[in-house]
Amino acid sequence: MGVQHEGLIHVLQGCKQGQRDSQQALYNRFYKLSMRICVRYVRNEEDALEAMQDGFIKVFRQIKNFEPPRDPDMTCASLYGWIRKIMVYTSINQFRKSQRQISWEGEEKLMHYETATNENPLDKMAYEDLIKMIQQLTPAYRSVFNLFVIDGFSHEEIAGLLNISVSTSKSNLLRAREKLRQMIKNDT
Repeated sequence: MGVQHEGLIHVLQGCKQGQRDSQQALYNRFYKLSMRICVRYVRNEEDALEAMQDGFIKVFRQIKNFEPPRDPDMTCASLYGWIRKIMVYTSINQFRKSQRQISWEGEEKLMHYETATNENPLDKMAYEDLIKMIQQLTPAYRSVFNLFVIDGFSHEEIAGLLNISVSTSKSNLLRAREKLRQMIKNDT
């Protein structure tokens, strides 16, 4: 077992005992990754920071339930996956609090997404530019796009999370992709 894995296991044990220095070490280690998750779901960086802080409070309250894998080399990846899930759900809840009156309805007829060329303009874009474009989508489109494309949820899971129909989830995803395609085309 490497020193890095031993250190993370020590931090986890300290967090389970409520040690502030261990909590700070865990926070510092996963801050940037967690912030990247949260900023994808909310309107601005301030809301993302609030969602991330709420997420870490949940992490520290629930850390006793986290069981590291038997293979110590997988501890970091397993812990990140666990924290990621908490951050996604916390961000969605933050989004719901700030956007109670959003209409999630979409047309039942789905449009087909096709690209005009074989070139992928995303290859030329920076991560930050893409995130800014995603944040320009309507909240309904942005949430479905993030959950499906980036976080790997199925349309059935998205429908349950956002309290929408599966067909609305699919429609919102297709529309989000079309809007992003237009934004990318206009930006390049």
